[in-house]
Amino acid sequence: MIVYDKVELENLALVEEAHSLKEAGFVDSNQYDAIKKELVIPKSYNNLLIRAAFFLLGVFLYSSICGFLTLISAEALDENFKIIVFLSAIIGFVGAEVLTRQKFYGHGLDDAFILGSQLTLAIAIGLFTDGNEIVIASFITLTALMSYLRYLHLSMALLFCFALTATLTYAMFELGNTGKTVLPFIMMLFAVALYFLTKTTVPKLANPFYHKGISLANSFSLILFYLSGNYLVVRELSVVLLGAAIAPNSDIPFALFFYGFTFVVPVFYLVYSLLKKERIMLWIGFLTFGFSIYTIRFYYAVLPIEIVLTTGGLLLFAFTYFAIKKLKNKETEVTFKPNRFTKTNAFLNAEILISSQLGLKPETTTESNMEFGGGGFSGGGSGDSF
Repeated sequence: MIVYDKVELENLALVEEAHSLKEAGFVDSNQYDAIKKELVIPKSYNNLLIRAAFFLLGVFLYSSICGFLTLISAEALDENFKIIVFLSAIIGFVGAEVLTRQKFYGHGLDDAFILGSQLTLAIAIGLFTDGNEIVIASFITLTALMSYLRYLHLSMALLFCFALTATLTYAMFELGNTGKTVLPFIMMLFAVALYFLTKTTVPKLANPFYHKGISLANSFSLILFYLSGNYLVVRELSVVLLGAAIAPNSDIPFALFFYGFTFVVPVFYLVYSLLKKERIMLWIGFLTFGFSIYTIRFYYAVLPIEIVLTTGGLLLFAFTYFAIKKLKNKETEVTFKPNRFTKTNAFLNAEILISSQLGLKPETTTESNMEFGGGGFSGGGSGDSF
């Protein structure tokens, strides 16, 4: 199914690992260059600026081909202009296939054709079906999945998650107000199912090249689960989808449940990620907790914004300070020791800043059990005994 040579993909993974080792100081530049020269890898760029430049070039190339096709076929097709959009989607898929067979992988040119083919296909299906959302979402779900399985493009894995979620959402809309009412709970169940499916699939992967896409879907499920029960999201969607008019002294159904859900889930993410040492879930926990605070602030402005920001900053400062004091001497598990695989010493700089602001000094020892002087065990003198 994968269009690329698997040996070259393995070599690319080795080169990326060697690059991280070089950034961490385990491998010097000469050794890294020697490794990169010995291994045959696909044409790709890690530099985002270069990749973006080639992406723009690919967009120009793709649009030029589609524009030329439109010019030469406009008179022949006349009113059947919908076919031109469908042919543009086919050009995108063919161009993606040609470029990937030429060993372009995360290069920029291939990105333009892979993404462009999905966009034009969605437009073409929308024109042929008069904008039937569930049909569009279903087709994009299928094509995005096939594109990821073949090209290993992470954007296709993300598009698959969004399209699958949209398909389920539009399917619930077909049930009328009942489907819209139970939509938050259905999305929660869907997110839980997606999480456990991806979580159990990773250890069983026979092909390691799909690991990143499955991990991305796993993170997507965590965010979707939280947003499905977030009070702000549920309340605003109730107004938009159901046309519910919420009076000043009234609330949405199951309001207490959604209030609790909004804060319990982020706390669970934080605690569980620390226990299981899952960094991505930890970051998601922090982000969702911040959004939970914004949710309450959106409806209940108890204090002026300047007081809220000042209080929040003080609490964050206190938490950071005590976390540093607690973790700075730990060598394993959750630790404040710098990661050699990061490019900066941000944690150490933060520790120095906090120490200087609070007037803390490095811990020194003035007393020692070692006996100095004379000819004793640890003495440096010239006594008559060793």
